[in-house]
Amino acid sequence: MAGCSGILIKGGKVVNEDCSVISDVYMENGKIVEVGLNLQVPGGVRVIDATDKLVIPGGIDTHTHMELEFMGTKAVDDFYIGTKAALAGGTTMILDFVIPHRGKSLLEAYDCWRQKADPKVCCDYSLHVAVTWWSDQVKKEMQTLTEEKGVNSFKMFMAYKDVFMLQDSELYAAFSRCKQLGAIAQVHAENGDLIAEGAKKMLSLGITGPEGHELCRPEEVEAEATQRAITIAHAVNCPLYVVHVMSKSAAKVVSNARRDGRVVFGEPIAAGLGTDGTHCWHKDWAHAASFVMGPPLRPDPSTPGYLMDLLANDDLSVTGTDNCTFSVCQKALGKDDFTKIPNGVNGVEDRMSVIWEKGVHSGKMDENRFVAVTSSNAAKIFNFYPQKGRVAKNSDADVVIWDPKMTRRISAKTHHQAVDYNIFEGMECHGVPVVTISRGNVVYEDGRLQVSAGHGRFIHRKPFSEFVYKRIRQRDQVGKPTAVIRKPYEGKVIAI
Repeated sequence: MAGCSGILIKGGKVVNEDCSVISDVYMENGKIVEVGLNLQVPGGVRVIDATDKLVIPGGIDTHTHMELEFMGTKAVDDFYIGTKAALAGGTTMILDFVIPHRGKSLLEAYDCWRQKADPKVCCDYSLHVAVTWWSDQVKKEMQTLTEEKGVNSFKMFMAYKDVFMLQDSELYAAFSRCKQLGAIAQVHAENGDLIAEGAKKMLSLGITGPEGHELCRPEEVEAEATQRAITIAHAVNCPLYVVHVMSKSAAKVVSNARRDGRVVFGEPIAAGLGTDGTHCWHKDWAHAASFVMGPPLRPDPSTPGYLMDLLANDDLSVTGTDNCTFSVCQKALGKDDFTKIPNGVNGVEDRMSVIWEKGVHSGKMDENRFVAVTSSNAAKIFNFYPQKGRVAKNSDADVVIWDPKMTRRISAKTHHQAVDYNIFEGMECHGVPVVTISRGNVVYEDGRLQVSAGHGRFIHRKPFSEFVYKRIRQRDQVGKPTAVIRKPYEGKVIAI
């Protein structure tokens, strides 16, 4: 790499969310310097031929949980392995979640996550912060996080009763605070009370296996909470982002709300778009347990196709993975009781290929929509566009050369993640990243990774994303209710 950090990508088709054009791309010092034909570039630059390939903005995974301590154990993909695998799959940025324990400081948890991640990340990253309890301290800390720490999104749990779950009045307060600060309210939408009762019921019926997990939290439990969150957000005129939309019924709720003009964004994940929950009924316990996540993958096999149609149509907006991986022996903590199986699946490495296969190769979406749902929309919603999410002059040099004709078969034997299974095992994907460039460095090519821990940087995000808040501001101006002016009543009033 000595001498010159410049890279010229020649002959490819540059694909952004709005259009595609045959163009060359020149980058140096971590930035895209020029996009166009017949570029004048200094001597000695590295030239990469991208003929018959696409040059796309690096993927942005909106939802990961690297090395999360959860349900008594710790996710096996840490910030090093997880971001390394992301790069191998064409993802150049992840958004992870700071999850403070109940009653604990959000700021201390944020610092703890930064200390874990900064020395390990191989690609750029940013953080959402979960609001797992409510108090004046939390309210104050949310302000510090948005004004000083580069955070503009807060996630509230409507599930995980007695652990993370907030009540409706607390959701109202947290959403109101997000609105004041210009942040985006995110929700894990499931009815935690009903899940707790359902789990007791399943165990009492002697259903202890992974199927019990889905049976105790059926679709309507997700749809109901999604509707409730949208209603509460509308009451405070706060933008809402529904993480991991997993079912047809919850997706319909988001879709209908958008048609009613609500400012709401739905995030399906690679798992929900690429496979289904029938696996939880598999005769092999370990196989079934590997698919356990919350909200669950649905046993209705038409779900993935339905979610993909809505994603293609802009009813759903972005894609993440909820990558939170536990090995088989960790999952086995729940071998006799499904409520003790650590929740989580893989996806950070395979998201881009799974979405290309199920979305573009199937004919449901074009290459531009693919870029929108894997990268640009996330950058717009979370307010770092066009720094990321676009191949254009002055944007960050996070770029992927994508071969739409090449195929690969997904397998735990060949993936770069630390987990010992893959929920997409055996899936053949058309559409493969052949070169990944992160911060202007070639970090993956010809199936080989060249990464270094700590190469990635934390991306600070400002509040009041235009893409999200323009409509909110307009509504504040025009939507104020006013009292009716009338003559005071002058008749009799009964004495009590």
